[in-house]
Amino acid sequence: MTGVGENQLISIQPDELKFLFELEKQSYCDLKVANKTEHYVAFKVKTTSPKKYFVRPNTGVIQPWDSCIIRVTLQAQREYPPDMQCKDKFLLQSTIVPPHTDVDELPQDTFTKDSGKTLTECKLKVSYISPSTTQRSSESGATNGDGQSSETISTIQRLKEERDAAVKQTQQLQHELETVRRRRNQRNSGNGLSLKLAAMVGLIGLIIGFILKLTLASPT
Repeated sequence: MTGVGENQLISIQPDELKFLFELEKQSYCDLKVANKTEHYVAFKVKTTSPKKYFVRPNTGVIQPWDSCIIRVTLQAQREYPPDMQCKDKFLLQSTIVPPHTDVDELPQDTFTKDSGKTLTECKLKVSYISPSTTQRSSESGATNGDGQSSETISTIQRLKEERDAAVKQTQQLQHELETVRRRRNQRNSGNGLSLKLAAMVGLIGLIIGFILKLTLASPT
């Protein structure tokens, strides 16, 4: 089941979002979306659980025969779902737009259904992979020499690397935000000192001018 019909404007790989699920840790999955037409195609990603996932970009325009990568990040969760089963769903809508249309120029009704517009939809399921399951698969593959288990192990390793990269990216963004905040505070502090210094210089100038005036006014 690919979730992509023959009349679809785009193709999506993979056809299911798989996340390595560990408590208090992020994980992400990349989707490759390819435009299979000679037209400019706009897309929009929706999910049944918007608070759990971060999608970038969630809206975009793909040029003819081109493709793009959509990164879906599963936010860190505090508890396991029942039986590690996930009922979340994703919906990717696509429609033809005028040539050279920019994503910022898309009308608000671009992805609303009406009689004069071709709007295609693709549904994607979500599944969670437990680290304990991957460990059992690894042991089974080592014992039985099963090629499918080896493929599962490589998939899990990739998911781990992607999760670690997402965590590192989040930490880097937090560090950059903290740096910007510190610079802003320093700038505000510097402006305060500059105003005080300017006031002191002006006051000293007035005092010197007053002394000079008294000196020149005094009889010789």
